[in-house]
Amino acid sequence: MTRKLPVESPGAAVPELAIIVPTFCEAPNVGTLITRIEESLEDVAWELVFVDDDSPDGTADLIREAARKDPRIRLVHRIGRRGLSSAVIEGMQATTAPFMAVIDGDLQHDENLLRPMLDALRSDQADLAVGSRYVAGGGMGNLSKRRQRMSRFAGTLGQHLVGTEVADPMSGFFMIKAPVFRDCVRRLSGVGYKILLDLLAESKKPLRVIELPYHFSERQAGQSKLDNAVLAEYAMMLIQKALGRAVPVRFIAFSLIGGIGIAVHLLTLGLLHRSLGLAFLTGQIVATLVAMTSNFVLNNLLTYHDVRLRGRQLIWGWSSFVLACSIGGIANVGIATYLNDPRFEIELRWIPAAMAGILVGAVWNYAVTAIYTWKRPA
Repeated sequence: MTRKLPVESPGAAVPELAIIVPTFCEAPNVGTLITRIEESLEDVAWELVFVDDDSPDGTADLIREAARKDPRIRLVHRIGRRGLSSAVIEGMQATTAPFMAVIDGDLQHDENLLRPMLDALRSDQADLAVGSRYVAGGGMGNLSKRRQRMSRFAGTLGQHLVGTEVADPMSGFFMIKAPVFRDCVRRLSGVGYKILLDLLAESKKPLRVIELPYHFSERQAGQSKLDNAVLAEYAMMLIQKALGRAVPVRFIAFSLIGGIGIAVHLLTLGLLHRSLGLAFLTGQIVATLVAMTSNFVLNNLLTYHDVRLRGRQLIWGWSSFVLACSIGGIANVGIATYLNDPRFEIELRWIPAAMAGILVGAVWNYAVTAIYTWKRPA
């Protein structure tokens, strides 16, 4: 028996446009943003989808309060994970509107640009409308010269690696047709803060893009989310795009950090064994623990930035990491000690011995991180 779809309720406003707003600690800006959206889209059937990453400043509660007064306002409250790109993807998946826009919750984007963006997509002039700081009439506002140089360099790098001619591929302000998004959503990495570049890279066919100028405004409240981890995530995403989907982003980060861990391990072992004369076995054990701790700290900051452990969780996380990696550590020490046996007449044999032990331990370490230490909430 075929089940009939529900009929639209009389007077119900089916949204034509969904505005996705990823938020983290944007409580002072919520009310102002809602007012600005209302004023700029008076005769448009819109809905505002906030995706909040469990802000400690009560952002989600303010959005709930607004939503009880206005059904056009919705909240997706995420627990235990963070990241602008993944938040945007979840917000877009939560709407049925044929057009979807992304705008920051910090009031730095010009909401008056939403109308001309929508007109361009309605008239089928483009598949994607981008608010651009780098076309004629646009500008970076009062951003520092350093931030401007960083943004331009990152944009140029993204253009070359992805092969796009979009002037501002780093823009976080754009509008896209829903079918275009759904066509590439399964290929998106969801990593970092630059979802637009991800969309441009994963579209099966070249997108028709229109860039509309706007001036980047000064942040009114809250703090910038740009930090070293964000830059590292952007670099990881670019590397993945260059290598292809066969290589997971987390594996790329884990491997790079593992390389640092190898250097830490060898430096520690060299200092203890060669310089201080400590027995190789003792030095190998200490070097393994030092490298393991170094890898845990860096992976927590970079590889698993979106589920980063904090406060007391760090103690438990480090303990579980060491415990889970103990088998790999035992294999590391055992194999390295065996290969360092004097019977093997290899010059500086302690180096290849240590490397072999590291390799065995690394395979195990990567496998257990997602299972035990940084397991995502169900």
